[in-house]
Amino acid sequence: MTYTIGIWLWVFCFPALFLAGYRRYGDRNRGAAVWLVGLPTVAMLGWTTYCRFFWPKLHPPTWNAPAYTFVCWLYCSTYDVIWSNAAFLIAFLGAVATVLILQRTRGTKYALIGFGILALPLGLPALYESSRRARTDG
Repeated sequence: MTYTIGIWLWVFCFPALFLAGYRRYGDRNRGAAVWLVGLPTVAMLGWTTYCRFFWPKLHPPTWNAPAYTFVCWLYCSTYDVIWSNAAFLIAFLGAVATVLILQRTRGTKYALIGFGILALPLGLPALYESSRRARTDG
């Protein structure tokens, strides 16, 4: 029971590290791109690769495996490759959103919303940035 509580607390609290990093170290030019989208995307890509290719698969799959997004949880609960592929696609969307922020492209907030929702709970920093942009864009 303590394992399950501990692992899910870690999963749901981990995005706060990116928000804290942005608050402390984020600059005006690239801080949001790096801390709120770029680093969560790198984390998602790294963990997805690890889970797909190196994670020792339990048989049968278990519902309480550590997962950083709901899509990852679906993969860890079933080992169905479609969910791992979906996680890679979501990480690609995060990379696109990062590039859009760096290029200051219009419509960036929609990419942020898409990545944020699809990568929950790891996408919470991106949702924060999209709501911040929605308030400042009017």
